[in-house]
Amino acid sequence: MSATETQRASPEALLALAKKEGRGHLKIFLGAAPGVGKTYAMLAAARAEKAGGRDVAVGLVETHGRQETQALLDHLEPLPRKPIAYQNRVLHEFDLDAALARRPSLLLVDEYAHTNIPGSRHPKRWQDIDELLAAGIDVWTTLNVQHLESLNDVIQKITRVRVRETVPDRAFEKADDIVLVDFPPDELLKRLAEGKIYVQETATRAVENFFKPQNLRALRELALRRAAERVDADLVERMQAQAIEGPWAAGERILACVGPDTISPLIVRTAKRLAGLMDAPWIVVTVERPGGHIDEVQRGRLDEALKLAESLGAETKMLVGNDLPAEILRFAKFENVTQIVIGRSSGGFVAELFRRSLPHELLRRVEDIAIHFVTGRKEPSSWLARLWPRGPGLKVLPFLWSTLAVAAAVAVGSGLAAIAPLPNLSMVFLLAVLFSAVSFGIWPAIYASALSFLAYNFFFIEPLYTFTVAAPHELFALVIFLAVAVMTSALGGRVREQARIAASRMRATRRLYEFTRKLSGLVTLDEIAEGAATEINASLNRPTVVLLDQSDDLTLRAAWPPEDMLDAASMSAARWAFSHDEPAGFETGTLPIVPWLFLPLRTPRGRVGVIGIGQPADGSALDSESRALLDTLAEQTAAALERGSLARDMITARTSAETERVRNTLLASISHDFRTPLASILGSATSLLDYGDKFDAAARNDLLSHIKQEAENLDAMVRNLLAITRIDAGGLELRWDWVDLREIVQRVVSASLRRGITQTVAIELPSELPLVRADAMLIEQVLGNVIGNALIHTAKETRVTIGAVTTPEHVSLRVTDNGPGIAADVLPHVFDKFVRAKSVSQAEGREGTGLGLAIAKGVMDAHGGSIAAESPVADGHGAHIVLTFPRTEMPS
Repeated sequence: MSATETQRASPEALLALAKKEGRGHLKIFLGAAPGVGKTYAMLAAARAEKAGGRDVAVGLVETHGRQETQALLDHLEPLPRKPIAYQNRVLHEFDLDAALARRPSLLLVDEYAHTNIPGSRHPKRWQDIDELLAAGIDVWTTLNVQHLESLNDVIQKITRVRVRETVPDRAFEKADDIVLVDFPPDELLKRLAEGKIYVQETATRAVENFFKPQNLRALRELALRRAAERVDADLVERMQAQAIEGPWAAGERILACVGPDTISPLIVRTAKRLAGLMDAPWIVVTVERPGGHIDEVQRGRLDEALKLAESLGAETKMLVGNDLPAEILRFAKFENVTQIVIGRSSGGFVAELFRRSLPHELLRRVEDIAIHFVTGRKEPSSWLARLWPRGPGLKVLPFLWSTLAVAAAVAVGSGLAAIAPLPNLSMVFLLAVLFSAVSFGIWPAIYASALSFLAYNFFFIEPLYTFTVAAPHELFALVIFLAVAVMTSALGGRVREQARIAASRMRATRRLYEFTRKLSGLVTLDEIAEGAATEINASLNRPTVVLLDQSDDLTLRAAWPPEDMLDAASMSAARWAFSHDEPAGFETGTLPIVPWLFLPLRTPRGRVGVIGIGQPADGSALDSESRALLDTLAEQTAAALERGSLARDMITARTSAETERVRNTLLASISHDFRTPLASILGSATSLLDYGDKFDAAARNDLLSHIKQEAENLDAMVRNLLAITRIDAGGLELRWDWVDLREIVQRVVSASLRRGITQTVAIELPSELPLVRADAMLIEQVLGNVIGNALIHTAKETRVTIGAVTTPEHVSLRVTDNGPGIAADVLPHVFDKFVRAKSVSQAEGREGTGLGLAIAKGVMDAHGGSIAAESPVADGHGAHIVLTFPRTEMPS
């Protein structure tokens, strides 16, 4: 790049700085061993900060009885510790909630690698500090180098002591500042002898074990190296963020290959140290054959290795392929890997001879990639232990069946030999071997091969009934038979195992498909939650709960087996998982004593809830396959809940839009329909008031009749509005009684005639019209609406006929007119609200509200009846409205 070109900052470095915005700053006082003065240095620096006016509080500091350290705590505000009951004792631990509530500018929390008392929110103190940093609080803490996870095996080799309390390297790398507290080993031993670190008896044991001069020198070198690496990484990050040009080396990428063997954790830690020295990204992979199978113990070891890699900051991948070296090299080239870390084969001479070891095959095929071999202590096991299957999967019954199969082969062979001499009876024994391989697997089949070898030799090769072979060609044939039988066993057993695995995966795929299909058919959130809980319980065979966000809090919406509520600790873990968008509960770093594992349900619009699975009685953890299945089911559940939420929002939006439309229509209808009668009433009343003495009696009566008629029209409109409101609200109350439909029809027709209708209304009811069970007032309103609707929409010369038809089950009233009929586009919606067709009366300035038939339908539905419309009736004209009432037996 030329000098005139502008340097551009690294996007990765800028992104790393952006992620730190709003977080607190972490400073770690790093030492090589206990007693070097880490806590003393931290307190001295904190006193200087407080003297400068900074708000400093002490969350927890362990002085270990050292008076000079205790003196530095004076004038520093201590926070109260949290009492926790543990094993019939009350212990006092760091109070995380009190620190978050106090929220000082700087908080001192000693011993970064400390393990919290069971019952605390987090199992490790570094997790408490991480939550404090996320809340924007600056934290100072202390750490010894032997507590770093990646150095755990190195420390054990140096000191012969396995350090149990460790800190993941990713937590150490979050530190914004590293202060190295260095102390020469000789001076440290002198302080130890003077009793300034431990009491005399403890100090003597420490010198004999951990505090040896050579140990302290090695630990001091490790501390200096890690501090230098961290300072160098911080320097590079700042230079990249500020676009300062430097001699950046071409990027190295490390690939670590692990498997289900005990050396895998050592491979992971070695790769981590190598990546740290080279400041390179690293990936940990494991390769499985499509038909391969590992037992539960091996699966557990593999899962632990992958979890360790993730805790140390690696990216983990699981590859599938028949050719392991080719698959590893293909992935390495795709990821631009420059160095591969792999364990040395421990299979011994036989494995090296008959099966090419993975390291040797990689070394033979690789080009332009460096390979690091990691060696470790071999497991003390014999060749028989490596060959013979371990675990509870070995049963006696398959071997008994294999014995019976070989015995049957002997019987069949003897029978065939007695009937007709055959040149080669070994095929019969191969059938027994195949039967064992296909039915029971490889080990019973190999057993059947060996037994067939002996039986064939004993019963069918001269000299008979001995294991001696006289002819060389017979011996050769016998050896060939054994080799073919063993290979047949291996192939048959592998085919059986592959078929079993394929069937298992097919069942898992089928179950996932059924799970997705079932959720896709559910609509409401409660249905989706119940379906998800049931299916996840069936898939993982663990109790399952689904909690959804409602009113800014989580509520239990579904559980299988049924669960009414969760305890306070479980609800705290669920809320923490939801608010922090991280898993919580057992198998996690947050509230691991809670017997539930909670996973947040994430959607593109945010989190909608959490899903929890219960811890089994034996406390077994989920393996990697079950955890992957759980993650997939949780994602599908979140997607279904998102779809249900969107559907609910869509329905709400449609309802709001429909409500708004109805409101606007109602207001427009009221303002229009009420304006005409009110104007008429107002005009007539004004005329009577102003000129009443000048009108004769007939004119005054005409105006008063007009006022009465328009008031009745207004009353009918108001009653219709009140009726449709009650129907929509589900508050329509029926006053049941035995009703005479003939009487109601006559009353409605008489009222219409009094209003001066011009159409002809004919009542053609049968002489024997049974009574119906109904509300008389509402039925009268329905008939009034139906007949009034017919009169409004027909001309003066129209004939309206009211008839009835009775059947054993129903009584039907029919209102028929020979008017213009109902338009085809209006007929399907004639019983909807605010639907109005073109009426003859519109020319006269009168128009209905469009509620009459909608009210009629609501009332008839409430009675258990129905209403229907037909048009045209005859010759392309007329309309037919049928009201059907259920017929019930009238008591005597």
